[in-house]
Amino acid sequence: MPLNILSPIAFSPEDLELLRGCGVTRTYPKYTILIHEGDLSDSLYIILSGKVKVYISDEGGKEVILRTQKAGEYFGELALLDKGPRSASVMTLDKSRLSVVSKTIFNRCLTEHPDFALKLLCALTQRVRSLTENVKNLALLDVYGRVARTLLDLAIEKGGKLIIEERPTHQEIAQRVGASREMVSRIMGDLATGGYIEVTSKTIIIPHRLPSAW
Repeated sequence: MPLNILSPIAFSPEDLELLRGCGVTRTYPKYTILIHEGDLSDSLYIILSGKVKVYISDEGGKEVILRTQKAGEYFGELALLDKGPRSASVMTLDKSRLSVVSKTIFNRCLTEHPDFALKLLCALTQRVRSLTENVKNLALLDVYGRVARTLLDLAIEKGGKLIIEERPTHQEIAQRVGASREMVSRIMGDLATGGYIEVTSKTIIIPHRLPSAW
């Protein structure tokens, strides 16, 4: 149930142009499921435009969001490397355009452009580090700690303040931290009342350091 999975290393514009030529470009409507957890498939997906979420779910439909990804990032590389089933599901959050690269073409690209292999190795190393951090968070942080960590992970610094430019819903935060929406709503309400966060229709501003405990 990762809380702080870092996005994979993004491809440069030159990389994207090359991969666009190697793959098949497809456009998908909002809320299209691209990959089902457990599927056997062997394609790499490069996001050219739009946004997707990577998530896991149980038989009862409970969902945990692992991360969101945007243009310039990619997913699906693990199935190309180990031939195993998909470890998570992926759904578009906006109308999205992707380059779908088959395993055969992917292997050819690695042979002809070894810098891709180095980027993938760096990305996999990054994910292992993130997994270690997430296990620590799950073991040591309560729900408030996980919510606070998620807010900080989503924020960028702008004008001396931390800002989340695309405000997640309470349900989306709950799905990231493995808690109920009601619990997250109470925590967010208390943070807003205390002046620790400022919520607008599109953003969340964090003007002050978040308290260490709730």
